[in-house]
Amino acid sequence: MTAPVCTSASAAAAAPARQTLPHPRLAPAGTWLYPSFASYVHARHPALLRAARSLTANTSDAEDLLQTALAKTYVAWERIEDHRALDGYVRRALLNTRTSQWRRRRVEEYVCDELPEPEPRSGADDPAERQALRDAMWRAVLRLPARQRAMVVLRYYEDLSEARTAELLGVSVGTVKSAVSRALGKLREDSELGLAR
Repeated sequence: MTAPVCTSASAAAAAPARQTLPHPRLAPAGTWLYPSFASYVHARHPALLRAARSLTANTSDAEDLLQTALAKTYVAWERIEDHRALDGYVRRALLNTRTSQWRRRRVEEYVCDELPEPEPRSGADDPAERQALRDAMWRAVLRLPARQRAMVVLRYYEDLSEARTAELLGVSVGTVKSAVSRALGKLREDSELGLAR
């Protein structure tokens, strides 16, 4: 006797498995022809989504991939004999679907006599320039008095409101406004920031 792949999948498959119903594509929208399929998806969705995430670069693609694999599984539900091995079936559908997507992707490359040179970047678009400006800004913030530095960090680095900043520091909103205004004035006059710009 074979051991079940996972207890959750076995429990989901223990529900009424086969029914003689019309083909799934002919079902009215929003209805499940196979309640055991719905139970399986509900029980195993987090684990299957993790498997899909391991095959793709981001969450949206993983969700789309899992949705496609589950749709294929749903269409084949009556043909799947061993419901204890559903995880393996869905994982194989994930892998096959991802492989098909990869094979279908188009790579557009054209042969040409001369390689096109990229346009030179302006200083604002240069990543090294942006990083140098970021570093200079952070050094200038560190030169501010501790109280002003805390307020600038909470307001602009943490993106908190004036009211929330005042609440966290135990001061009034007016104090936050005036201290941040003075700090921004000091940053505008900072000689190192003038050179980095």
